[in-house]
Amino acid sequence: MVVGEIVAQHLEHGLQRKVVRRLGLGGEPIAFQALTSGEITLYPEYTATIEIGILKETPSPDRDIIVERTRKEMFRTAKLDLLDPLGYDSPPVMVVRTSDAEKSKIKTLSEAAAATDRWKLGFSYEFQQRGDALPVINTYKLPLARGPRGMEPAQLFPALLSGDLNMVATNATNGSLASPEFRVLTDDKQVFPPYLACLLVRDNAFTDEPQLRPILAQLAGKFTGDAVRKMDAEVDLDHRRPSDVAADFLASVGLK
Repeated sequence: MVVGEIVAQHLEHGLQRKVVRRLGLGGEPIAFQALTSGEITLYPEYTATIEIGILKETPSPDRDIIVERTRKEMFRTAKLDLLDPLGYDSPPVMVVRTSDAEKSKIKTLSEAAAATDRWKLGFSYEFQQRGDALPVINTYKLPLARGPRGMEPAQLFPALLSGDLNMVATNATNGSLASPEFRVLTDDKQVFPPYLACLLVRDNAFTDEPQLRPILAQLAGKFTGDAVRKMDAEVDLDHRRPSDVAADFLASVGLK
């Protein structure tokens, strides 16, 4: 939602008019359907999510190849333009309490799979419904104490701190990961492909609004994973308004 607000504000600065927002529209299937039907003009999406969830392909581990493949196929199949990456990667990550990781001497997912601990795994309902993450996570064959539990996103990290869960699956840009109380376990087998954030745009929008492409191109490479994680924390944990966080970010990268 913050990245969407940043894009909307940047467009308003460049086009000098109001931009309609549909923030929080839903997960990938809903947003993609809205885009192809013309209900929305653009939204930020991840390269691996496009490859796995939309194109039904096995994505390349090479960042350049996956960008070019998704760009080519999105235009060929749906007349959608995939713009250059925004600059951050947000793959699924597995998170434990730092104290548990140090006690069990684990830093990687392979070490977690080999540990004597039985994992009580949790994830958000939206994460549970994704077709691109859980099958890959299962390749590590983590020993579970019980079946994985779906829950509301706001409940995940409190449940991890209380011990009701001892591992959660989330995205690398989740704001809670800014806390030293949590540790991301390294994907040492590199089973997750690049989840590079890019803007996916209806091609006819560039014909209707010639200024649109150069204005959006100014956002390429301006984001980092740390910056997005920090903004997520400011909204979800510090309860700042997304519009204020977005305005601060645009100012910090010289786009306001």
